[in-house]
Amino acid sequence: MYEEYDAQIKKGTWDLVPRPENIIIVRSMWLFRHKFGADGKLSRYKARLVANGKSQELGLDYDETFSLVVKPATIRLVLELSLSRKWPIRQLDVKNAFLHGTLDETVYMHQPPGFRDQTKPNHVCLLKQSIYGLKQSPRAWNQRFAQYATQMGFTQSKADPSLFVYHQGKDMAYLLLYVDDIGLTASSSTLLQAIISSLSAAFEMTDLGDIHYFLGIAIKRNSSGLLLSQHNYAADILHRANMTNCNTSTTPADSRAKLAAEDGPRIADPTLYCSLAGALQYLTFTRPDISFAVQQVCLYMHDPREAHFNELKRILRYIKGTLDHGLQLYPTDSSGLVAYTDADWAGCPTTRRSTSGYCIFHGNNLISWSSKRQHTVSRSSAESEYRGVANVVAETTWLRNLLLELHRPLSKATLVYCDNVSAVYLSTNPVQHQRTKHVEIDIHFVRERIALGQVRVHHVPSSHQYADIFTKGLPTPLFTEFRSSLNILRDDVKTAGG
Repeated sequence: MYEEYDAQIKKGTWDLVPRPENIIIVRSMWLFRHKFGADGKLSRYKARLVANGKSQELGLDYDETFSLVVKPATIRLVLELSLSRKWPIRQLDVKNAFLHGTLDETVYMHQPPGFRDQTKPNHVCLLKQSIYGLKQSPRAWNQRFAQYATQMGFTQSKADPSLFVYHQGKDMAYLLLYVDDIGLTASSSTLLQAIISSLSAAFEMTDLGDIHYFLGIAIKRNSSGLLLSQHNYAADILHRANMTNCNTSTTPADSRAKLAAEDGPRIADPTLYCSLAGALQYLTFTRPDISFAVQQVCLYMHDPREAHFNELKRILRYIKGTLDHGLQLYPTDSSGLVAYTDADWAGCPTTRRSTSGYCIFHGNNLISWSSKRQHTVSRSSAESEYRGVANVVAETTWLRNLLLELHRPLSKATLVYCDNVSAVYLSTNPVQHQRTKHVEIDIHFVRERIALGQVRVHHVPSSHQYADIFTKGLPTPLFTEFRSSLNILRDDVKTAGG
């Protein structure tokens, strides 16, 4: 607590002023946390002074609150490019990051509990800089960092504003910002150290060395490249569900009918269901093999039933048997994008909406994936499949723009594989107009990208349609085969090149 308080005073976060009349005074409080390392062991105790932003009012003491966070696909792509170029990758942690933000609004806060000035007991803190807990603090810190990074010579990405790119002659560096965690890679160790020194001069930070535990994800170098895993996080989810010693399951989802909205009675503790389902969403960062099953249970967080909870427990049993699995990244010279897309037409028994799924590879590495229920009801399987094509083309278009900003532009068209012949024909030919006029916007979008030479849509047999794993439950042999094709491997497996 004393260390935190001294840091606030050193930075001049506030001035003590007489309490004004008829002004909102934000309450201050202390939060205490346990910080754990990559091995799951307790590393330190942490106390943080925060403001209770619940009492703030829009337009009076805060305005904009949205703060950017780096996209998962961006992290995977930067790691893959750095691995392929053999660049060093470092991890930095900014101390008291939100204290560096500058407030544009006038905000008053009560003096910190236990540190009230005895000579001015009725005074309040007039905040000069942002503090944790204020609604605008994340945005203020992000703007402050972006401003300084631009002064250093970095360019803020338009595709992902949490990515900063430095390019001067042969020197190049990528910087990823996620609140107070920074991932940094550069073309040389000299440039890397120069950037770290410059950042440390402006913001107090800790150099954590080579990247190994970023955003709760263990990044382990092996003979084939990098393995991204969330072993400790998955084990914690099992502990919270009291299923640490449960039996295992070979697949995360039943290959039979999908869940319906009113399957069985309501569960007694919906809070636990929502907590576990939300936690599983973050686990899909390195585990695309559970994306479909997690998407299914998350559809019913507003009214969970017994059948939904049983399906959630099945996911946990599958995780129990695959705790040592993670996403493998390989060094690659290939610069092409290859995508697989599929849709399960009218698969939802309640709404009759379809489920779309896709996966996108950059070279040999899985970079982006999705499993999502479509927003509207499709009148045919061709329509649902074509909407899936439109979704993956939109994602690949974004990835192409991101690669352009990373100075790795693609010279070849993105290959999109779909197992529906009608959807493949629709992408290039104005056929079946009467049946497809209600999806005309998607048609024009895809055809425009094809005309520009950025995309080519091809047919693929269902036996090689890897996106099936994102739209339906599969039999164990097929699921295991597709999981391996997505580079989901065990930590101790000798992968290709090992």
